[in-house]
Amino acid sequence: MFDREGLIEACKIHKTVARVVIADVAGSAPREVGAAMLVWQGGQSGTIGGGTLEYDLAQSALSGTDRMTRHALGPDLGQCCGGAVHILTEIYDLRRAQSLADDYVARGTGKIPFQVQTLISSARNRGEIPQIQRVGTWLIEPVHKPQHDLWIWGAGHVGRAVVNTIAPLPDFKITWIDTKRDRYPYEIPERVATLPAQNPIDAIVYADKRSHHLIMTYSHTIDLALCHGLLSHGFATCGLIGSKTKWARFRKRLQALGHDKTRISDIMCPIGDPRLGKHPQMIAISVADRLIKTNLGIDTPVFHPQEASA
Repeated sequence: MFDREGLIEACKIHKTVARVVIADVAGSAPREVGAAMLVWQGGQSGTIGGGTLEYDLAQSALSGTDRMTRHALGPDLGQCCGGAVHILTEIYDLRRAQSLADDYVARGTGKIPFQVQTLISSARNRGEIPQIQRVGTWLIEPVHKPQHDLWIWGAGHVGRAVVNTIAPLPDFKITWIDTKRDRYPYEIPERVATLPAQNPIDAIVYADKRSHHLIMTYSHTIDLALCHGLLSHGFATCGLIGSKTKWARFRKRLQALGHDKTRISDIMCPIGDPRLGKHPQMIAISVADRLIKTNLGIDTPVFHPQEASA
């Protein structure tokens, strides 16, 4: 899907950005239709599969104008994949990126083909967004919208590792909360919204009741207050970093605050996978794995026990 928000953020930072997307695939190819990368002067993000194809396109992306090209991966580039791909390369600045529609993007050379108009009209009549499809030199792409809200409470070592691990994933919209702005790192990943709050508990009201939450602040007092507030507010999943001892104490205090034992057990603590150890990045990887599986319906929303201090 077309990551409109990511493109806009890249244009804000880098001014001129080329978006290179796989528009069509025949046979074997490193990536699927819709895989895209952004290229700017001196850097890039995303991937269309690596190798010679990506290298050559990244080198030439900012030269020329919008164009659709075809590449036979074996004969033209010497890659092991035996297929061919159509590639759409477009040059954006901030004004052009912001002018894109927020539901789907249809563009190409020449007059819009009748088949493209039909595809769009048919999808609209069904109340749907047109799916990605190449029609000649035209490409239709639905605009990606994150499907899951993730609230990360705390910008310490584990919080930073979790944000850096999950931020590149397209289906999570991250809100990152801590007590002061200077607790955040200097660089914040794209599509991550920071919300400094002297009293983080006051921010709970802004979270959707279907949001996911990971509590990992520097303060046990704040952690407990967040657990109390989120149990009253509602959530999809909630994980709390800490030791088994910490969680045992929290359970007793939450019961004293009037919460039912069954409801308290909806908070997963400790978080992480003990087989991966206590390194912040290891905890982040295991938490990300669990969230992805939960949202794909592959696994149950349970965080494996992990002895880790807050």
